[in-house]
Amino acid sequence: QVQVEESGGGLVQPGGSLKLSCVASGNIYNVHSMDWYRQAAGQEREFVGGSRSGGVTASLKGRFTISRDNAKNTMYLQMNNLEPEDTAVYYCYARIEVLGRGGAHSTFYDVWGQGTQVTVSS
Repeated sequence: QVQVEESGGGLVQPGGSLKLSCVASGNIYNVHSMDWYRQAAGQEREFVGGSRSGGVTASLKGRFTISRDNAKNTMYLQMNNLEPEDTAVYYCYARIEVLGRGGAHSTFYDVWGQGTQVTVSS
């Protein structure tokens, strides 16, 4: 089995910073892609950035930065100058390849984390 787990969320004042982490673990052969999404209360889940786009979406550039440590199967989301509108649950998604017994074939898994709450409020 494979899984991803987010961490680093919390309560921060407007203008503050947080750094989220997403770690993939399990019987991993290769992590093909990792992305960040977020979902505010009463709204649909939206794409923040990641492998799909090579970075954060245009509206978040300048405040948010995504980085990866492939050796650790980890992705980070550095969020600066946070605004109340950034309040949401932040989710990590990964597409993970697992080798079958003997390495004869691969299985790909689309894996979501449980999310980490980010609250921006004074």
